[in-house]
Amino acid sequence: MGARRRGILAMLAAATALSAPAALAQADATYRQRLPQDEVIYFLLPDRFANGDTSNDTGGIPGGRLNHGFDPTDAGFYQGGDLVGLMQQLDYIQGLGATAIWVAPIFKNKPVQGEPGREFSGAHGYWATDFTRVDPHFGENDDMAALVEAAHARGMKVYMDIVANHTADVIRYRECPANDCAYRSRADYPYTRRGGVDGEPINDGFDGTNFERLTRPDYAYTPYIPEGEETVKVPAWLNDPIYYHNRGDTTFRNESSTDGDFAGLDDLMTEHPRVIEGMIEIFGDWIDRYKVDGFRIDTAKHVNPEFWQAFVPAMLERAEANGIPNFHIFGEVYDVDPAQLARYTRVDRYPTVLDFGFQSTVTEIVARDAAPDTLARLFSTDVLYEGGEAAALALPTFLGNHDMGRIGNFILMSRPDISDEELLARTTLAHAFLMFSRGVPTIYYGDEQGFTGDGGYGGARQTLFPTQVASYADDRIIGGAQAPYSTEAPLYRAISEMARLRAADPRLRRGLQTVRFAAEEPGLFAVTRRIDGEAGETLIVYNTSTSEISANIEVDAASVAWSSSRGACPTAATAPASVRVTVPALDFILCRSE
Repeated sequence: MGARRRGILAMLAAATALSAPAALAQADATYRQRLPQDEVIYFLLPDRFANGDTSNDTGGIPGGRLNHGFDPTDAGFYQGGDLVGLMQQLDYIQGLGATAIWVAPIFKNKPVQGEPGREFSGAHGYWATDFTRVDPHFGENDDMAALVEAAHARGMKVYMDIVANHTADVIRYRECPANDCAYRSRADYPYTRRGGVDGEPINDGFDGTNFERLTRPDYAYTPYIPEGEETVKVPAWLNDPIYYHNRGDTTFRNESSTDGDFAGLDDLMTEHPRVIEGMIEIFGDWIDRYKVDGFRIDTAKHVNPEFWQAFVPAMLERAEANGIPNFHIFGEVYDVDPAQLARYTRVDRYPTVLDFGFQSTVTEIVARDAAPDTLARLFSTDVLYEGGEAAALALPTFLGNHDMGRIGNFILMSRPDISDEELLARTTLAHAFLMFSRGVPTIYYGDEQGFTGDGGYGGARQTLFPTQVASYADDRIIGGAQAPYSTEAPLYRAISEMARLRAADPRLRRGLQTVRFAAEEPGLFAVTRRIDGEAGETLIVYNTSTSEISANIEVDAASVAWSSSRGACPTAATAPASVRVTVPALDFILCRSE
């Protein structure tokens, strides 16, 4: 590590010591004991969050944009953000009320890939070549160590985004030089024949389990590694095509979902014992070295269940050995069907998964006037998850992400003529659903600044620092444009207040949820949350309509005295097991029984 780098890290360490008051450090000294459902997660892409060290913008790679991938005028290329910048903005993240930072993959990536005229950079981090080091565009391994140390000093957790399904697109196939290889199935191209059922016998006796007999990877296509890239992947075993499926591009259906190349990316043969062993070794080492607090696992649905059945327990065991008892593992299963989501907690044995069903349902309610009872139906399926309703408390919930777009854009797409006032109200209401419903609220960076974006893949990856990308600069900003990292932005203030309320009331974090009322058209949605064995409950009532509504809401008969956490709450029950509430249009109230 150079003298300049040591100086930067030393200054950041000093700044962290000054900005984290002793009282705060003492209050959060037991952060390791917090359960996953106690957290508020802040998800960010390091390339888009803050540029703290301009000397690494090109990753030290010579040449032009197609060599190093840096072009701050192009949304598909590196913009300059790094881990030093992230450390500089920890005050900003903690001020929002976030207690855990989920960082998109930081591993060294193939800087640029794609066919001529359709090149993109690995700025998002999901095209790893070296799983043992930080991408040089983001900094060095010492920066990662410093980030985790600085976060932990504040009582904040750090979650890594990891990939076991694929590596960068390096392997090519002789049969399709344009790299547009259609998927070739196991039935038509069995492992024991070269190039189809009538081909030359190979891999004699391979039955899908005895991998010592799998010695040739040319059963479907003839894979090869282009000159100059023979040793680009680290650890070295990742350079051998025998550890990949080599069957062409996935159609995202049936067997190709697990065995096909994801958009050309090299699909690992995750059923192979060497791959299982290697991935456990790779990611266990990150726990050992940096004491990170959790993993979000990319493309979880595209890996065979047996891999996860071995990998997840190994990671939890490694974390426990490092004094991390509440290591949070959640998989990305891109499906809105709760039955499909729950399957991965029962069969693949994930502790939990991202709640795409919640995202879809809340979007329909807030942006498209779906009836609140659709959310009641979603919550009724919590029993499907391994562990039932209690397990659903640990589901990370969210409103949008880097692949699909932002909640503000979903509202704008459905209501292009919406006023600024209503756009802010609907977006705030969506965040209230996020912050107070069961689950672990996950805020997508930039939403707190009112970013909307263009939606879809890559359309919501704006920089928090000033942009040179035209399609980012013309975005409509919810609540009005603010200076970068403004803590006065309307949504920043609203979310931080919600986070304060959530932190102050254990029922809003650990309490089981009961739906008390769900309108069949835009209107009220009411839930109560209570902790088993403890007296009292917290009532949350949302109004998704554009008119004020008053109604009687059923509560526990023992809840006779009430106080307000937010909004106009009754002070007493209207009748046994009933309270009368009035909720303004596109707003919500929080009431506590004493």
